[in-house]
Amino acid sequence: MKLTEATGFLAAILTTAAYIPQFAKVWRTHSTKDISSRMYLMMCSGVLLWLVYGIRLRSLPIILANAATLGLTLSILGMKIRHK
Repeated sequence: MKLTEATGFLAAILTTAAYIPQFAKVWRTHSTKDISSRMYLMMCSGVLLWLVYGIRLRSLPIILANAATLGLTLSILGMKIRHK
């Protein structure tokens, strides 16, 4: 694996994993009052575009990271809407 690709995978893992604590806390407490709906809506939109970009480039690190991040951010946004 080339250094550039390894760097991409490491970045993908770290930026995706950053959402896991927030997801776990919302899942556990059902409290979303301090979470911005607008921020998560914008984040989901941006991550979706990154996913499309990664697919068009056929870049596995970009595809995997953004697919996982989109799942996490959409889940958090969904819980925000459900637990309003």
